[in-house]
Amino acid sequence: LKTTQIDTAKYLHDGGFDASGRYFMTAANASDKIVVIDTKESKLEAIVDVGKIPHPGRGANFKHPKFGPVWATSDLGDEGISLIGTDPKKNKAHAWKVVQTLKGQGGGSLFIKTHPKSTNLWVDTTLNPDAKISQSIAVFDINNLDKGYQVIDIAACAGLKDDGAKRVVQPEYNKAGDEVWFSVWSAKDKESAIVVVDDK
Repeated sequence: LKTTQIDTAKYLHDGGFDASGRYFMTAANASDKIVVIDTKESKLEAIVDVGKIPHPGRGANFKHPKFGPVWATSDLGDEGISLIGTDPKKNKAHAWKVVQTLKGQGGGSLFIKTHPKSTNLWVDTTLNPDAKISQSIAVFDINNLDKGYQVIDIAACAGLKDDGAKRVVQPEYNKAGDEVWFSVWSAKDKESAIVVVDDK
């Protein structure tokens, strides 16, 4: 078992691999950066400036209509969603750079998600102080990102009757890529729920 220490930026939090499975992208959320590690060479590939307090979960990989393969992160500290180019072989000019910043509903995002069979990009805003925002989800059309997002009131879909917070968190796809599952969080003495949305 080999251990390699790589100096990066503070403080490393969550992250995931790019579409190739070679590069690990992780949030240095105290520095407002994404750190890119080349796992094949065990070295630092890049450090990318992004929005305030990035919180990608595992991040989201998809093929951008203009810039090719990208990995996306949303932010806790602002409404930005950073799309970072991840193809140094075929799209070298865009690799390890923010190629586009989308504007989401607001800060407080914890997870961003898509699926290889989907053209949708889902972004939660779980910790936003505005209940209308924390109880809903923003969904972008990957083929028309400039159009902006559509809002779906996931908490309302749950039909919960009490006064719980009903914060919507962590979109997850089923294996087929045609359903997205959301948790609707409330306090332990309040009702919570899981809501399943048709991705089509």
